[in-house]
Parts: sequence; C-alpha cells; structure tokens
Amino acid sequence: MIYFSGFSLRGESELFADWLVESDYAVAGFSYGAIRAVEYAFGYSGRLDRLLLFSPAFFQTRSERFRRLQLEAYRRDPESYLRRFLANVTAPAEYDLHPYLHPGSVEELERLLNYRWREKDLEALRTRGIIIEVFVGEQDRIIDAQGAAEFFTPLATATYRFRHGGHLLRPLLAGKSGAAND
Repeated sequence: MIYFSGFSLRGESELFADWLVESDYAVAGFSYGAIRAVEYAFGYSGRLDRLLLFSPAFFQTRSERFRRLQLEAYRRDPESYLRRFLANVTAPAEYDLHPYLHPGSVEELERLLNYRWREKDLEALRTRGIIIEVFVGEQDRIIDAQGAAEFFTPLATATYRFRHGGHLLRPLLAGKSGAAND
C-alpha cells in the first residue's frame, strides 16, 4: 500500500491501522495526504483497487478570508501555528503528535487550503473500478466535516462518519483494542 501523510506529519499511518488495507493495489492519505493520494491515483495507469481518504483536506467551502488568515498566521509564526494546528488535529482527544511532526512549508499549506476537489476526477476513478472510501470525523476542527461528507458521499463507494471523532477520527486514541467510536 502507498500512504501519503498529512500536512506537517510523517509516519502517522499507524494511527489509521484499523482501517488501512494491506494490499499492493491500495492507496491511502490523511488530510493533505488525501489530496496527494487522489492525484497519485488519477495519474497512475496501473492496477489500483482501493483509495482510502482519511479526513480529506476540504476547504472549498471556506472563505477566501479564512484561507488568507491561515497563511498569514503561518508566515508570521510557524511554530505557534503548528502548535495550534496539532491541538486542533487531535481534538477532541489529547494526543502527542510530536513523534510524527515534520514541519511543512507555506507552499504546502497554501496548496491544501486552495485545493478544489473535482467531482469529475472522483467519478473517473470510480469508472476505473476503484473503490473509494472516505472517513470523516463529525467533530473535526480542521476541515468542514459536514461539507466534506455532503461532497464525498455521492462520489465515494462508502463514506464513514464518526459522530464523536475529530480529524484523527477517534474521540480517544486507544490502541487497536480500544473501544470503537460509535
């Protein structure tokens, strides 16, 4: 499986181990990594059976002002921005993401904030027989979770909504043996 990490993170795929598919024909991505996973799948001509999108970076319902303020805050003080960002990524749980921290660039942040998901791209992937699964936490403090669910549901093979989950999908990040979300 090919996995694409979220903004300012590396190696966090283990946080999604419960849902990852061990297959040479699967591609997955978390948040910003979901954008990269879709772009990879769209450009890949080989066999691909499954595309897993965890909390896809969905900002197209946010205002231009919101996106501009995010970029300004990052440029002004990247360290403070990342500290607040990581707190919002883990909410509603408290979880230390520092082992996965790999500060991203302002260009990556700009790209994810301004990315436009296109229905025709996802439809083209489904036409190729690719199973598209989207995972959204309804308590997400990073993306527009409701907008993302409404956008992806008619385009994905399956959309999983986690009522008490945030950007990392779980209210509490217990190990694999932890309680399910709902």
